Amino acid sequence: MKISLEQAAALIREGKLAAFPTETVYGLGANALDAAAVAKIFELKGRPASSPLIVHVSSIAMAREIVADWPPEADELARRYWPGPLTLVLPKSPKIPDIVTAGLPTVGIRVPAHPVAIGLIEAAGVPIAAPSANRFMGLSPTTAEHVMEAFGDEVPVLDGGECPVGIESTVVSIADGKVTLLRPGMISLGDSQASTPSPSVTLGSPAAIEAGTAHPSPGMHPRHYSPRTRLIVVPGPNHLPDRYGAYLWRKKPGLTARSVRMPMNLEAFAHRWYSVLHDLDGEGWPWIAVEALPDKPEWAALRDRVERASSPIRQGGASSTPD
Repeated sequence: MKISLEQAAALIREGKLAAFPTETVYGLGANALDAAAVAKIFELKGRPASSPLIVHVSSIAMAREIVADWPPEADELARRYWPGPLTLVLPKSPKIPDIVTAGLPTVGIRVPAHPVAIGLIEAAGVPIAAPSANRFMGLSPTTAEHVMEAFGDEVPVLDGGECPVGIESTVVSIADGKVTLLRPGMISLGDSQASTPSPSVTLGSPAAIEAGTAHPSPGMHPRHYSPRTRLIVVPGPNHLPDRYGAYLWRKKPGLTARSVRMPMNLEAFAHRWYSVLHDLDGEGWPWIAVEALPDKPEWAALRDRVERASSPIRQGGASSTPD
């Protein structure tokens, strides 16, 4: 069911859930200061407690109220990229319940670049914890209709149209003067590096995460952002399993019954990625193939999403191919 901004803000204040748009994907929101409300997100999504949530705020001033430390690197990055698809992981304030952060002493925060999201946070008067508004490991929603397909009437949705960016935010942690990439997004690592004020600030990849332990960022599960249909990555149309399936391509035409040409442009590709997968996932194909993406730094975020979407399901430590 679709609701107004005022209705969504009232639900958040009452400790209930509401889905809302950001520039990246639709979020499933709850009052970030209310542990009981946040617990409803994990229950409804089927999300493991080891996966922390991102807290959405309307300003740098609001962000500083929920962190224990605001170093110069955070100030520089926030002023350069907020509002926008960049999440900063910083030491949390005691105001933020442990359930939001998977028990970690840090919290991920960002100011979304979407007028509806900002309006909702301001109307609710509280920071809003929100992962993507989907079932755990499923495709991220970029329209209100995607949210309703996932949850039906269980989640009221504030409709803000199609998300303009289309994939999840870049996540970086800031500690001891160092900036570390935790999840790639449309703000590239190179851009973040250029924005930092000191040569001592470095960027790198986080260590591998052991099963069952808290993740420093959302989106770090081996399989994530996945359609129900088996997704495979191929070098080109000559490597498809057979002629009956769906093929997403940028450079060469497909040889299948369902051929989808994807944009050559990075931003346009990201904008269409989840929406195209939602459509194909509902068409009943035995497989969806995607042409391998360029091995260039600026395509890292999309390669990450494709890799996780095509990762086999892991059960009891073993891998299996999804149905």
